[in-house]
Formats: sequence, structure tokens, C-alpha cells
Amino acid sequence: MLHRASHEYYVLDRPALSDAEYDTLFRELQGIETEHPELRTPDSPTLRVGAEPHSALAKVRHVVPMLSLGNAFSDDELRAWEERIARVAGSDVGRSGYAAELKIDGSAVSLTYENGVFILGATRGNGTIGEDVTTNLRTVRDVPLRLVGNPPSGRISIRGEIYFPFDQFERMNEARVQSGEPVFANPRNASAGSLRQLDPTITASRPLRFFGYSVVTENPEDAPFKTQWEVLDGLGRWGIPVAPHRLHCASLDEVAQWAHEIEQTIRPSLNFAIDGCVVKVDSLRLQDELGVVGGREPRWAIARKFAPDIAETKLLTIEVNVGRTGQLNPYAVLEPVEIGGTTVRLATLHNEEMIHKKDLREGDTVQVKRAGEVIPQVIGPIPEKRTGKERRWHMPKRCPACNTAVVHDADQVAIYCPNVACPGRQLEALVYFASRGAMDIRGLSYARIDQLLQAGVIHDMGDLYALTPDDFLALEGYKDKSATGLVAAIQVSKAQPLSRLLAALGIPNVGETAARLLARHFGTMHALINASEEDIGHIRGLGDVIAASVVTYFADPTVRTLVQKLERSGVNMTEPTQVEAGGVLSGQTIVITGTLPTLSRTQATELIEANGGRVTSSVSKATTFVLAGEEPGSKLEKAQTLGVPVVGEQELLQRIQQR
Repeated sequence: MLHRASHEYYVLDRPALSDAEYDTLFRELQGIETEHPELRTPDSPTLRVGAEPHSALAKVRHVVPMLSLGNAFSDDELRAWEERIARVAGSDVGRSGYAAELKIDGSAVSLTYENGVFILGATRGNGTIGEDVTTNLRTVRDVPLRLVGNPPSGRISIRGEIYFPFDQFERMNEARVQSGEPVFANPRNASAGSLRQLDPTITASRPLRFFGYSVVTENPEDAPFKTQWEVLDGLGRWGIPVAPHRLHCASLDEVAQWAHEIEQTIRPSLNFAIDGCVVKVDSLRLQDELGVVGGREPRWAIARKFAPDIAETKLLTIEVNVGRTGQLNPYAVLEPVEIGGTTVRLATLHNEEMIHKKDLREGDTVQVKRAGEVIPQVIGPIPEKRTGKERRWHMPKRCPACNTAVVHDADQVAIYCPNVACPGRQLEALVYFASRGAMDIRGLSYARIDQLLQAGVIHDMGDLYALTPDDFLALEGYKDKSATGLVAAIQVSKAQPLSRLLAALGIPNVGETAARLLARHFGTMHALINASEEDIGHIRGLGDVIAASVVTYFADPTVRTLVQKLERSGVNMTEPTQVEAGGVLSGQTIVITGTLPTLSRTQATELIEANGGRVTSSVSKATTFVLAGEEPGSKLEKAQTLGVPVVGEQELLQRIQQR
């Protein structure tokens, strides 16, 4: 009954039970399973309640790779795609027709069912290897724990997208603001981050939804359907939600007409993000015959991408935020405007140079885009709409948070507050200090650090190591177990190597790679503090800018006091000696840029170094290859200019596996 009620509520939007009736039955089932745990089945509705956090997300190899789609940005490119596949499959393409579906802008997942019961869920990852998020996916109400209807026996995988509805996303962000937590930039990133939480109760607290779009079997001959259209119908019969507005088209002209209607008429009314539509050859037999291009893209499908969402609005004022390193970051306060179903009020402006280059002025009418962007961006002003009342803007000469005179970095683009005790950078610095890529203090979240600061319990990183369970218990929302666990996590972080500590301190221009090079060269914090610019500048992979930043940072008396405080608390001040064994990447110099599909920057660096390679921060003719992910930036452009090879994460993993 609970399965049926959940399906009627979350999938069909036709609830037959009231919330009170459902809750009563749910509590009754919980009571029965508590007294008789042997009666709990793998598809029990109670398994949607979050379990204990995982210590890490295990890797899962997809039986059949999750492929990426090629893109068509116009009707002409769509026709060119049809001509390419017709050269392979001939007139069969025209006879098959096409299945046209919305392209959900979410996070791709694979759900594995055995005899109709959900047993494994994984992220797309690099297409070959994803992360096990089974427990988290159990909390998503749209994901059936047992398929209904008449699903096939044996094992099948259902692929689809996890997404946030716009209205739920906005409500969640409003709640995060009220609780002092940072807001999420967009639904796509929020859905991906929610899926990868180590604590499934966090995933359960977020209103994730799911749409399915394909059924995969290890042997294509075992597929229970003959066409993509049958797949979509079959998923619906099994209780899997399928995106609306799909259409079976006999010709590509019908596809193009449908896509234009979706982009111009349907898209603005949707309660979820789409960035295009997906066109698939309908016949599954023909799909198998057409195969895959370059091991990455199915020849039988393509994404017809839509133009990014752009809107006009007023740039009311330009404000400044002080980041963890003290960098002053300008941002635009906008007259609220709807873009792609989301109300946009703020947008990034990057730096003062960009503001002047675009001639942005307070009071300007501006164009803003957000589709595909992590946060909204101001494209530029519309000069013809100026009234003469617009105001030119300049970066303040003194920090808006502490009134300290600001300083410029070497290239005169970034502007910093040099005061390490600046309240404007205090919270961000502490959050980063505790983050996964730094000291990795599990459970010490943004909201909890803000709570400690507001209560005056801590003032800097050193104060964290003096905290006791009683300090947490004196604050709202803590119990003995959570207080004791946080203190234990803080104490464990003392053992992190010097390289992690250097990265965590937020030294200007020193990221994870530079911190690792410094730690391995000098070995101890004391040796580094006493090093000259010349000593640091001679380290291969670093340079004069980083050398000057490090020396200036440690010359500050407040920094030296902080280091002494950390050392007295027992924080490790040394880097373990690493003996590099020969490996498949031995003698190779590698630069990492962009966001990789499954590996963090730290994990990728450790993997490369474990196989004999060396990671540096800048591209030169001596670079063996560049490892590039999404949004790679200027390093990719430099590699292409110099003729340096560029590889993706999947190719890196293949090289290592072939040793």
C-alpha cells in the first residue's frame, strides 16, 4: 500500500492517501521492522530514510558505458548529423523515425534493478566508472525501490537524470539563507552535489526528482523493447517518471519544428531546467548497428542545444565581497529578473579590470545570462538605454570589512585586503581551512563555523584545536554524540601533512599544487618560514609571484603567531618523505585544468604522482600533456598554442591501467 501511495503521490501526482494516513502507515511499518528486522525487504519504504554517513563513495564500473552526446546548435547541423548516419545505415534511418525528448539539465545516473528490485545506483562519472550513490538514491521519492507492472526478470539498468524543480530549489535556498548557510548557484550543480553527499540524510532533506530515458542490458539482444518510443512507454508502466512533451517524429523536419516550439513556447513554462532536446534514431536495432563514435558519442543520438538564456535588467549597484584569501571580489546587485525559470538578483563581475573593459556602470541596463553558467554573469551594458544618470565604479581603496588599505597583486588585476584578521575573510578562511581539499575536518560545515564565530567561541584556525565537547553543547542544536564527533574530527586533522596545512592557510597565489611543491622542497614549516624569495623561486614549477606571496605572508607577525598557536596545539608541521617509484608516467610533467568528471584536483595529482609523474601549475613546452576537464580556462588555450597534447580523465585512467 505504501509503495502504491508513494507512486501515486510522487509520480502520478494523484495522491489517494492523506499525509496523515501515509505517516500513520509508515510509522506502523517502522515499528514492525524495528521489532522484526528479518522482515525488512530490500525495497522497504523505510529504506528511504537516511542511514549513517559513508566514509567514502565507492567506485562502480558501468557494465555498458554511459556515453556523452554530440551537439547540434542549428537545424543545418541537425541535418548534417542525419546525412552522416544515413551514409552508414542508408534508407533504414528514414524508415525508423526519431524519438525526440527534452534534454534535462541535471545529473546523469544509472539505476540497476534485479528482478524488479533496486540494488545499485551510480553517477555517470567518466562514463566508464561512476560513484556508488545507492543509499542516496533510495531517498529520492521518484526512484522506485521496486518496479511495478511487469518488468523483466534478471538485471537491467535504467539511465536518467536527477534534477531539482525550480520552485523547490528556490525554497531550499531561502531556507539556507535563513539558517546562515551558503546558497546553491544553480539546480544542476546542487543536484550533483546532493547525490555525492557522504551523509544520505542530507540528500534526503533535498527535494530531488528523477526522469528516466533508457533501459540498458549487458547483451543488446536481451533488451525488452524494440524502439526508443517503446522504452519510454515501458518505463512509465514500470513506475519510472519520464519527461513530458516527448514526440515520435517521422522526419527530421518534424523534429526541428518540435524543437523550436519547445525552445520558444514550452521551455519558459517548465518547472525544471533543460538546455536542449535529444534526438534519437527510434529503432534499437539500428542504434546498435550505428554504434559509437570514438568510444565516446553514440552515432544514433544527438543533442539539439538551445541558445543560452539571456535577459535584460538594471544593474542597481556594484558591491564587494572579501574572500578567504583577502581578495576583493565585485558582484552586481540586479533588479530581480526571471532567467530560465529562476529569479536572478546577483551576478559575478570577476574583477575591476573586467568592469572597466565592459564599461559597466551602476544604473546601467545590462544583459545577463545564466544557462550553463555556475552563477549568472553580466554580458555587458546596453549603452543606447543610458539616461546620463549612470555612475562609473571603482574598487575601494580600503577594505569594506576592516578599513585596511588594500594592495594589488603583481599583475594589478586582483586586489587584496592584507589583514589576516579581517572579519570579512574570517568565515570564508575557516570554512576553506576545514574543507575536504585542505584539513578535511568532517562535519565542520559552513553553518557550524558561522555559529562558533557568532558566539565568539573561535577567532582563528588555531582556536579550533582548543574546542571541547562542552563548547559545542553550549550552542543550539548539538547533542553529546555530534559534539564529541566534531571534536574528534578536529583532532584527527592534526595529522595532515604540511602540504595540506599550507593549502588550508589561504596564502595568496598558493593552491594545492604549489603547497605540495613547497612542502616537499623544504620539509618543515620552520624551514619554509625562514626561506628567502630566491630560495622559493628556484623551485621548479613555482616562480617569482608565488615566492613573493609566501615571503610576504610569513613576514606578517599575526601569521607567525597563528603558526605558533597551531604548533602548540599539536598540528603537524612536517611533510613525509615520499619515495617515488617508477611508473607509467615516470619523467612526465603534467598540468591539470578544469573540473574532472570523477576525480578531485587532489585525487588526480596523487594518482599522477603515484605513477611517477609530476604535476605543475603552468603550461610550457616542457609539459608532457594537459589533463583537462570542464571549463578548463586559459591553460587549455596555452597548451593548444604550444602544441602540447590535451587528454581527458578517461584517457589518463586508461594509460595508467595499461601499465
